Amino acid sequence: MKKISVIYWTQWGNVEALADAVAKGAKGAGAEVNIEQVSDANFREVKDCDAIAFGSPSMDNNQIEQQEMEPFVDKFKLLPNDGKPIVLFGSYGWDEGKFIRDWEAKMKDFGFNVVGKLAVKETPTEQQLEEAKKLGKLLVDSI
Repeated sequence: MKKISVIYWTQWGNVEALADAVAKGAKGAGAEVNIEQVSDANFREVKDCDAIAFGSPSMDNNQIEQQEMEPFVDKFKLLPNDGKPIVLFGSYGWDEGKFIRDWEAKMKDFGFNVVGKLAVKETPTEQQLEEAKKLGKLLVDSI
């Protein structure tokens, strides 16, 4: 069975809602899914998955959350990620989603294959949650 990790950081619950939808889409596509807030995530287990979904809100200077999420993600910089598929998702309030494009470029530099991304303004709509479910399926299909 394909193994997926959905790792996220949330402040107001918006990213958590997206994470739940991504996980639901991946499960619906037949994957075994581990979904956790980054503070609870085991790096070794995440790196050993077949694919990863990362979620974060845009913070401060149009960046992913810097205290927990960014240090966790940056651990992958030194690994041979060999085109491992990932999706990125998150929410923003003011930057029109620029952070997700910057994050995508960073993850490509780390050697990942970014197969999809989704950035929503503040609280996700039902349509955006459906898009997040499709991201989960896309992630499984890309393995």
